[in-house]
Amino acid sequence: MPLADKVRDAVIGKPQDPLHASSRHGLDTRHNIALVAFLAWISLGADGLSSACYGPQEAFLALGRYTHLGLYLAVATFLTVFIIALAYNQVIELFPSGGGGYKVATQLLGSRAGLVSGSALLVDYVLTIAISIAAGVDALFSLLPLGVQPYKLITEIILGALLIVLNLRSMRESLQVLLPIFIGFILTHAGLIIYGIVAHSEGLPALIPDTLAETEQLTQQMGWIFAASLFLKAYSLGGGTYTGLEAVSNNAQLLREPRVITGRYTMLYMAIALSFTAGGIILLYLLWNAQYVPYQTLNAVTFSAIIDSWRLDPALSHSLLALVLLLEAGLLFVAANIGFLGGPRVLAYMAVDSWAPRQFRNLSGRLVTQNGILLMGLGALGILMWTEGDVSVLVVLYSINVFMTFSLSLLGLCKHWWTNRYDEPHWKPRLLLSLVGFAVTGGILIVTIVEKFTEGGWLTILLTGLIITLCALIKHHYEGVRQQLRTVDALYAPRPGWGEDLPEPPLDPTQPTAIFLVGKNRGLGMYTLKWLNEVFTGHFKNFIFLSVGEVDAESFGGKGALRSLQYQIENSLRYYVHYCHNEGWAAASYAAYGTDVETELEKLVVQVTSEYPNSVCLGSKLIFSHENWLISWLHNHTAIAMQRRLHLREIQMIVTPIKI
Repeated sequence: MPLADKVRDAVIGKPQDPLHASSRHGLDTRHNIALVAFLAWISLGADGLSSACYGPQEAFLALGRYTHLGLYLAVATFLTVFIIALAYNQVIELFPSGGGGYKVATQLLGSRAGLVSGSALLVDYVLTIAISIAAGVDALFSLLPLGVQPYKLITEIILGALLIVLNLRSMRESLQVLLPIFIGFILTHAGLIIYGIVAHSEGLPALIPDTLAETEQLTQQMGWIFAASLFLKAYSLGGGTYTGLEAVSNNAQLLREPRVITGRYTMLYMAIALSFTAGGIILLYLLWNAQYVPYQTLNAVTFSAIIDSWRLDPALSHSLLALVLLLEAGLLFVAANIGFLGGPRVLAYMAVDSWAPRQFRNLSGRLVTQNGILLMGLGALGILMWTEGDVSVLVVLYSINVFMTFSLSLLGLCKHWWTNRYDEPHWKPRLLLSLVGFAVTGGILIVTIVEKFTEGGWLTILLTGLIITLCALIKHHYEGVRQQLRTVDALYAPRPGWGEDLPEPPLDPTQPTAIFLVGKNRGLGMYTLKWLNEVFTGHFKNFIFLSVGEVDAESFGGKGALRSLQYQIENSLRYYVHYCHNEGWAAASYAAYGTDVETELEKLVVQVTSEYPNSVCLGSKLIFSHENWLISWLHNHTAIAMQRRLHLREIQMIVTPIKI
């Protein structure tokens, strides 16, 4: 094995076979990586739960000296989490194969709405990674002296690179590392919240009347408009608390069957944990009179006050606080994995619909969308360097796009239930829930854009707009190429009776043999076949057709999707063989399946050339009139890559150019 392959396997693990039928691989591989509700809660719910480490803080600090409004924030947070969670249960029910906001907007509102939602999600997932890393490092550096603060950014970059490698190894590998962190966070924070509330329970009876009295005083002095604007600003900034709720619907394909039931339990676990943690932390800020301290998170200040109230040995108190903040940082790094999981998945769905380069559908040997993971990770590192890891800036960028997706999804649900009101007996409560959810998320979106447009919100809108424009150009190009390929394919439509009761000339391994590397477009293969017989008329006696079914993010959806892929490949090969038999030529076909088309093709070629030594391989490559780097990137160059591979094995290959 080459040294590069050994290093790759050591870093990201050995490749897995998506078709091997053993208990650890193959058609069972997807079953082994499917998640039960508890594991889904950990892997997908970490994003929302971890935002309790910075969402409540940003909301509370936005109140300024009017901290009594924090009680309204705690109640609003609790209710909003459950409203969005219940509404998104409908998304899982309608789209159990995953796709979440992108698929909802595409199928319920149209492809353009889907493009906006998908583009917003891509930016959101990049920011999920960035803000999780930045907030996690903030928690860690709350424990350290001021002298090390300048090293925060480099620490964030290193951690981002490590998370990229971890996710290239696959979800299960990540869960094995992150499970103890998640459980530790739940136990420590639940304990601190409960103790912190009970310890100051004497202030609870007066909390509501005092809040009402201070609110009345505020409105008399500043007016209702000021009070409402201040609350909405804080409420919208705390919107980062709710952002992880969509992760389950976006990645429903990862859930264990029955997916809908598993998804409901997962959403319930997420809603309970998130509402309790986020609302409880805001309540702690109020009861313990939390004040901002430079270079420390508000959670660190509050939890330090709680632990100090136990009057333990100073060293022990510091160790306990360190444990709590380390678990916070760890959970935030868990949450960063949601970006690595969800972002590439959305890219894959968009690639299937031709909005994104098809390379983003490809799976690596570890059965993860490697190209998407690298893009998400590099994008997050770029954002971190641009913002210098400032959580207050990142949370503004983060909230806008996720609530854009929330709003489009819930608007799509409203349209769906209204359109199907005559067919759905329980459409009224579902429509009402969707309308309420849309009002909440749409309101947060509008307030955030208005309040924070000049403070970084414009950048999110600009980035999303640029992605939408780029995706539209990619779609236009692919549609043009696809239309021309359909025209070529139509010229070679199967004739009635092909392959029925026709003699099959025997293959002679000693005779000249043409080996064709073909794909799903029969027009390209037929063009090469006819070219060969026109140039070398009567020379070749055997015609062998090889094709590899690429197991990508679309086809790796279970046995049904893989069988569909196998049917397409076998049907395509059958066409070529039947054509040759109708012409009286000896022909055969071979198929293989895997995530690496070039490697599988090379294996097939080596196998066939050993049986037919007097052979030459042929493939085709699209040529464009006005080719540039973007067009070149949008298309695979399998034929050129195979020509190089086979040349190194001293196997001849001819590549025929086809102008498009």
